[in-house]
Amino acid sequence: MSADESEPAATQVLVVDDEKPLAAMIAAYLSREGYQPLLAHTGPDAVAVVKDHSPEVMILDLGLPGLDGVEVCRTVRTFSDCYIIMVTARQDEVDKLIGLSVGADDYMTKPLSMRELVARVRAVLRRPRNRGRISPLMEEPVRVFGDLRVDPAGREVHVAGVLVDLTPTEFDILATLTSRPKLAFSRRQILHDVWGEDWVGDDHVVDVHVAHLRHKLGDDSTTPRYIRTVRGIGYRIGQG
Repeated sequence: MSADESEPAATQVLVVDDEKPLAAMIAAYLSREGYQPLLAHTGPDAVAVVKDHSPEVMILDLGLPGLDGVEVCRTVRTFSDCYIIMVTARQDEVDKLIGLSVGADDYMTKPLSMRELVARVRAVLRRPRNRGRISPLMEEPVRVFGDLRVDPAGREVHVAGVLVDLTPTEFDILATLTSRPKLAFSRRQILHDVWGEDWVGDDHVVDVHVAHLRHKLGDDSTTPRYIRTVRGIGYRIGQG
């Protein structure tokens, strides 16, 4: 087979966990599913691997030596938009992690189901992300709701002329809500649009991301201008 006829390289997935047997087991499972696993066992090593190899996905444990998962996530987000699935040993840490809004795309708790983990990897890889490629959103105009301006092509959000620093997940939620201003989106619809149809987990994750998004937009859940709660359904965009 010539070089031109060779198969495309497998998607690289970085597994970061200081429990080496667990990391090796995850890597073996990913390899059987057609992915190319990379391994790191400390926070600084994880950052270095992302810089050197630019993996598409990082499965990142919270408790790491050197730098914990939160700091790794924050550091990686300064130079990479790889998909990050954060893993924690305790369920009560998930809401705290999401509240910190460090830029993770998904969260899982141990003990891990290998089948669910692979489903999460597949789900995040289906999500659109601006990597300089031609996007179906490129021709869309800026969406304006009072002082709120959402630029789908540039993936930028301004409130009263000030740029708002959103994580990819927060932007995707806002882009979904503003795409059909008259529609009230259910949590499940938002999960489907933002996380993908294969995502497995609790709808509550949407509420926590929306709460942090409101905070960044300067919105108030009691008298919202931008993101309105539709009781019994979910959320819709306001008129500002």
